[in-house]
Amino acid sequence: MSDGDDGSAGIAGKNVGMYRPRAVHGIVRPTTVEQVRDVLRLFDDPGRGCGLHVVSTGRNWGLGSREPARDDAVVLDLGGLDRIRGIDLDRGWAVVEPGVTQGRLAAELTGTDRMLNVTASSAHTSVVGNGVDRGVGLRQQRVDDLVGLEVVLPGGELVRVGWWPEDDRSTAVYPHGLGPGLAPLFSQSDLGVVTAAAVRLLPRPEAQRVIRLSFGRGRLVAAVDLMRRWVANGLVSGVLKIYDVVSAEFYGGRVGEFLAHLCVDGTERSVAAVSEVIADEAAASGLFSAVHHAAASPDDGDVVVRMVESAYAGDPSSNDAMLEATLGRPAPEVDEHGLGWLFFLPMVPFAGESVARAHALLERIHEEAGVRAGCTVNALSGDVIDFVVTFKFPRDPVEAKRAHGALDRAYELFSAAGFIPYRLDIDHAEWVDRLSPDPGARALARRLKGWLDPNGALASGRYA
Repeated sequence: MSDGDDGSAGIAGKNVGMYRPRAVHGIVRPTTVEQVRDVLRLFDDPGRGCGLHVVSTGRNWGLGSREPARDDAVVLDLGGLDRIRGIDLDRGWAVVEPGVTQGRLAAELTGTDRMLNVTASSAHTSVVGNGVDRGVGLRQQRVDDLVGLEVVLPGGELVRVGWWPEDDRSTAVYPHGLGPGLAPLFSQSDLGVVTAAAVRLLPRPEAQRVIRLSFGRGRLVAAVDLMRRWVANGLVSGVLKIYDVVSAEFYGGRVGEFLAHLCVDGTERSVAAVSEVIADEAAASGLFSAVHHAAASPDDGDVVVRMVESAYAGDPSSNDAMLEATLGRPAPEVDEHGLGWLFFLPMVPFAGESVARAHALLERIHEEAGVRAGCTVNALSGDVIDFVVTFKFPRDPVEAKRAHGALDRAYELFSAAGFIPYRLDIDHAEWVDRLSPDPGARALARRLKGWLDPNGALASGRYA
């Protein structure tokens, strides 16, 4: 459950979720792709007895950080592969290695007509690592940014799947190619080691406005349904976000009501027109206590508002202020010091009644486990939302046990309601079988693993 009653840590270091440290035999830190290939060849040996657990920057906070899902592994730390190999602004792509952070790539795009789909997490997090684990940005799910992958297979073979830039000709960025699509095999996967990704760069809009809507708990169902109508009809750009009262408090924002953020992009005239339509309909609905669409000022005390407005524009420079307000420590110290933090990440239908049911489950967890969770709605489309649940707790064994008990209960209650997580933490890896709709598909995935990695060069992970 935790780092041990005495707060001890394993070789991989402490982790902010206070998950039990796994038996890690060592850490390997290559700096080139050729070194990664050599390591994979070395571990492609049936007598080795342990496999490689791969991390990018290791900041998989709340889900296990750098820890493997299972014991008896060697950590393959790809943070030293940190090159931006190329950027093409005309065609909208960048090729980056796993050690490249979203802050660094976003900074490279400052002042250009392209931007990165950034997440709400620290600027110090990996673009590649978050993408292959299907994280969520402010514009879309991050896996949709990955148009091609460079992968080292367990025997050391190097392959590129999806779209990849060519030296002698210019081709359209089309990730699907011809024949079976292979790139999806390497997201949430232990089939190979991703050493670089071709990442889609989004056009930077001519104009952008973020509308903020406040509303009380009693209006949750109707407010969500109205905002779904706007999203489904294309009035909202990117991922609509709704912070509940608890999450706003967790993240250092103002508290008291739900706060929704709706981004509107386009030309100056279209943004003005669409914003007016949304503001008028919001006012006419009588659901919202406040409607704001002025940009947050630099000295605004609400770190959540500042972060969201910057991140919609592809700038994660305000993200770490929110992280520090949440946990009391800057990114390099999150795992070692400060408060504890756990994540639970289910998908929920984008409907007022479904969101209300999900909130009711959090209330039940609070009543049963004595732990109050915060949640953030990320609307990925007019049909589905990423319902981010966070448990923040004092970092001591008693409180950690209570928080992990609440996390266990979240898996039970939400999955029973049909709200299935799309990312797992290291303590719930076995849920991949319990939650997969077709046992035959799981069997097929394991046959692929046996074919590509018969000697267990890569350790089984959270999705094996």
